[in-house]
Amino acid sequence: MGSYGPDSFGRFDDSDVRALIADYPLAWLISPGSGEASLLPLVPVWREDGSMAELIGHMARSNPLHAALQQDSQALMLFQGPQAYVSPEQVGRRDWAPTWIYAQLRIEARIDFEPGGTAAALDVLIDTVEAGRARPWSAAELGARYETMLGAIIGFRARVGDLSGRFKLGQDERSEDLDAIMNTIADPDLLRWIRRMNRHRLP
Repeated sequence: MGSYGPDSFGRFDDSDVRALIADYPLAWLISPGSGEASLLPLVPVWREDGSMAELIGHMARSNPLHAALQQDSQALMLFQGPQAYVSPEQVGRRDWAPTWIYAQLRIEARIDFEPGGTAAALDVLIDTVEAGRARPWSAAELGARYETMLGAIIGFRARVGDLSGRFKLGQDERSEDLDAIMNTIADPDLLRWIRRMNRHRLP
């Protein structure tokens, strides 16, 4: 998998897609036809072969994006992972050009609203983001407020079409320059992603 030009930044696999969305589930959901857009948390559903089939989410019924996607169900989703500016100072060479490192996914999809699936969409998100906590929270703890809240939102499934990405995380750097960059990165998540996308050449 991976289709974002001929360079190494467009080479990635399903496991990289899975990891990026798990780490950074908040994505821009955009209606290209209307220009409406919102940041929404999305939970992927995977096929047996490891590829992504769809994403589950929800939004407020009053959100203008809801009306726009009812008119035209074609949507674009943009996930952004870790990012940082890298200065020549970090590399230790004044003849090295500064750059920006980052990870992103671009997904085209068709949005199917599922009023009857709104509670299930909420449960999927809650189970995902509360996983691993000592006392995971559940929607039932809202009591009577839950039904009121449920009426104000609507669940949806984004049926995935084209998926592309760009993981520009130092793959084109010389080994000594990459080592220097990594030694100056304070963000542990970014450092982990640099290691991930350079795993073929790092110890």
